[in-house]
Amino acid sequence: MRGLVASFVAGTLFALGLGISGMTKPSKVVGFLDLFGAWDPSLAFVMMGGVVVYGVLFRLIVRRKAPLFSTRFHLPTRADLDVRLVLGSALFGIGWGLGGYCPGPGVVSLASGSLPAIVFVVSMAVGAKAEHALRWWRASAAGQDELDGDGGGTGADQLAAGS
Repeated sequence: MRGLVASFVAGTLFALGLGISGMTKPSKVVGFLDLFGAWDPSLAFVMMGGVVVYGVLFRLIVRRKAPLFSTRFHLPTRADLDVRLVLGSALFGIGWGLGGYCPGPGVVSLASGSLPAIVFVVSMAVGAKAEHALRWWRASAAGQDELDGDGGGTGADQLAAGS
């Protein structure tokens, strides 16, 4: 229960930070990408602030024997780049640039009830579910028991799959 409360508090803090910084407005992202027009550097400052806070806190937190609400840290173990990662990153960036939303601000923007935010989040969920179904179908056709060998995938496809 404490972990659930901590997750809720962290998510609320993240949502408030996105709202206060204006990062739920697609025009902020489009303005940041408009290098030769009305360039808006505010997204760069938000990113730099996030990277600095993460960098400092991560180093302090992993020095502990275990996290507060688990018996061990669950850190990524893969360090390789593969085609799926590169193509997925490119697709994410293209979608972010065209739509002005990425998952966090998109979900936070649902509270506004705006049609573009609703279309974005529904499309994201459908895309994640379709990717999960395609991986399952390909693994089944190949006779594999697990999807990736790690039983996982991205948080988005796990969310869409109801995991």
